[in-house]
Amino acid sequence: MRKNKGFTLIELLVVIAIIGILASVVLASLNSARNKGADASIKANLNNMRAQAELIYDSAVPNSYATVCADTNNIQKAMTAAATSFGGGATITVAFATAGTATSVACQSQAAGWAIESPLKAGGYWCVDNTGTSIARTSVLAASTAVCPAS
Repeated sequence: MRKNKGFTLIELLVVIAIIGILASVVLASLNSARNKGADASIKANLNNMRAQAELIYDSAVPNSYATVCADTNNIQKAMTAAATSFGGGATITVAFATAGTATSVACQSQAAGWAIESPLKAGGYWCVDNTGTSIARTSVLAASTAVCPAS
């Protein structure tokens, strides 16, 4: 009597199928982690703009937030970094044109305040303003809005 050692073709195919299923689960969770990482980058960029905006406010005579969005040294560079994080390229908008679907990071500044909003990779928008608000939103800010509403 001779005993064959090794695996049959069926056993090998079952193992390959199981490995394929596990690999697809891992790849799906990695994509989710990438989106969360990109959203964290966008939120960090927008939250860091608050300190820059306060420096601009303090350096203006009289004190004003009116030039926050026009700052090409720091604010617009951070806006470009946020736009790149969500996959929008380097497109930024210095004023909110109309309410609708935003495809770029938008900034609105007035003498009394400012607001910056960016789309998130996972959906929705992240809004930061001079009052200290950092909030997730489901809709785009309206034109000439320099504060992030609660909804």
